[in-house]
Amino acid sequence: MRNLSAVDRDVALLCNPSAGGGRAARVLPVVQDELRMLGVAFHTDTTRDLDHARALAQSAAAAGEAAVTLGGDGLAGCVAGVLRDVPGALLGVLPGGRGNDLVRALGIPLDARAACAVIAAGNERALDVGDVGGRTFVGIASLGFDSDANRIANAAPRRFGSLVYVYGALRTLASWQPATFAVRVDGEPRSFSGYSVAAANTPGYGGGMLLAPTAELADGRLDVVLIAELPKHRFLRVLPKIFKGTHVGEPAYSMVRARELHVDADRPFVLYADGDPIGETPVTIRIVPDALRVLAPA
Repeated sequence: MRNLSAVDRDVALLCNPSAGGGRAARVLPVVQDELRMLGVAFHTDTTRDLDHARALAQSAAAAGEAAVTLGGDGLAGCVAGVLRDVPGALLGVLPGGRGNDLVRALGIPLDARAACAVIAAGNERALDVGDVGGRTFVGIASLGFDSDANRIANAAPRRFGSLVYVYGALRTLASWQPATFAVRVDGEPRSFSGYSVAAANTPGYGGGMLLAPTAELADGRLDVVLIAELPKHRFLRVLPKIFKGTHVGEPAYSMVRARELHVDADRPFVLYADGDPIGETPVTIRIVPDALRVLAPA
């Protein structure tokens, strides 16, 4: 029997079965059963890679369906990159990855079954996205120390779960040497020596690390985080604070809001966003306000 509280929308459920170390594949039957119980009209497509996910998202948008991702932030960012070019397109996200930071930022439950209620009867809200040379991200784009940490985390064993990002940071710290960064924040130049530069659309990355705790999903700005040089032993003391967002008072951390950020460094770095490589230095990162609509808790 159809649940009368469910919104009448058709859904394309896009599942990345390898996300979260196979978590998405494990919870897919649970999600399908729950959506049926809630009366949601949906069909399921399993993504082979990001290019396949883009094609599926294009088909969903053309059919007027909500494109709902069951995977990680990388899949959500990939699909958002397609939907931002389609007027009236609607994105939904279910937790199936290791980080699930967009899910957290939207206030969606981390339990996949409970999160289905948002797909059935959630509200539509505006979502800004980040842009790097035409490529889209939904969370945080960062480089420097984060470049090495992400590379190590992406190659880490699945058993680490969401702690894979901490593992990557600790491995990187052992051999890290400070870099010199040249940045332009909305055209204003500055330079510093240190660890990382980040542009945040969501408060967190890496499975709940609140690097930019005041970042908002629809304010038309990126929260730019600059992490200057500090001793490694001090970095280790500050690292746990990032999970609560209490690191913001540390002298090495500075934050400013901007529409556009340009970054270069004294050595090459890969820019990572939503857990995936998205560009290389020198690189320009900008915000695209109100790029699409996303489902959030009512």
